[in-house]
Amino acid sequence: MIKEFNTEAEFNVGLEILWQALSKDLTVITEKVIPNIVKDVKVIEGDGGIGTILLFTFDSDVSQVSYQREKITELDEVIHEIGLQVIEGGYLSQGFSYYKTNFQLSAIGVLHTLVNVKIFYEHEHNTEEESIHPLKTSESTLFFLRCLEKYLSNDAST
Repeated sequence: MIKEFNTEAEFNVGLEILWQALSKDLTVITEKVIPNIVKDVKVIEGDGGIGTILLFTFDSDVSQVSYQREKITELDEVIHEIGLQVIEGGYLSQGFSYYKTNFQLSAIGVLHTLVNVKIFYEHEHNTEEESIHPLKTSESTLFFLRCLEKYLSNDAST
């Protein structure tokens, strides 16, 4: 059974700048934002829209897995929502049989954005760790977003 975990956070970056980074520039910006974790991101299929498959290569000193393939399953420019589903490697190598993250951005004033993160997941086996994994992975997602916020804020000021 697929379960859902939700969290949200405010970021000191305007909606359009953050949306551009997440929806259009993800492949070029990720390795700049968290270079000690992600070595490379490549589009291996598609044009950046729904159905596009991305290959994330991780630093072997940091990660237990060397790569993760993700597919863009949702992309809505109007409501600023993007969904990425892991289709190979990564979380699927760590006990999940299904793992998808949705980001929905909402403006809070001109220079602030609320990001609602929904993680949909299913474990291969029912264990006590099952309830801990989404919390850990949401912390990783929020860590990435905080690093992205810092990168975009520093980039905007230069």
